[in-house]
Amino acid sequence: MYYIAGLTIPVPPQAVEGLAVFTTLRFFQYSISRTRAIAPIAKAESGAIRTTPTTFIGKAVTPIHALASFIPSLTYIICITSNLFIQPAWMQCMSLPNDYFQHETKISLRIAACTATFILLRFIRRTFTHLGNQWHAVWRREKPRVVQTGPYAMVRHPLYMNMLIQQALFTVMFWSYAPLVGLGITAGAFAVKIPIEEDLIMGDSAVAGEYRAYMQRVPARVIPFLW
Repeated sequence: MYYIAGLTIPVPPQAVEGLAVFTTLRFFQYSISRTRAIAPIAKAESGAIRTTPTTFIGKAVTPIHALASFIPSLTYIICITSNLFIQPAWMQCMSLPNDYFQHETKISLRIAACTATFILLRFIRRTFTHLGNQWHAVWRREKPRVVQTGPYAMVRHPLYMNMLIQQALFTVMFWSYAPLVGLGITAGAFAVKIPIEEDLIMGDSAVAGEYRAYMQRVPARVIPFLW
């Protein structure tokens, strides 16, 4: 129950779960549609992929962090919608502690996480706008360019930062440890992937010098002042 201007407003559990499902679907719908839209533009303007990782780890690390990000959310959506927007008992076993928060506080935190996701989408949109035709997973294109504007002036890999923030938001939205496990796997995958990606960039004589100067000017890879 919430009390606003003297009115008692009930918030059923199904409403919160429904909001979390809707927010999650919106996040993935935007991310997938934006990637599908930018991929052909990047190929047309910056050329096809010229260099790809050659090691097993280099090839596997992107699917690993993609699955770690996707599986907890997909499981949540399927289980919640198939159970009439109520968390099944087995899912509640993975819930965050309830002892430290009142029920109203817990609901408020989950709603706030949903709201923060829509704010994060605006930041992701801005990141894609600055990245433009240089979008890629972990490859080099025929016409590479070092992006240094917008979010790229703060960290060298802002899309990875966005993914980690969203995993943290999913943890609160779902009130579950499952996305937190995914966040740990994703962070570990990024720790492996980023050096591979940057080695490929530094191997391109056309941008190596510029990227080296960019690394000195923007030392943070993913999180300002920390990583």
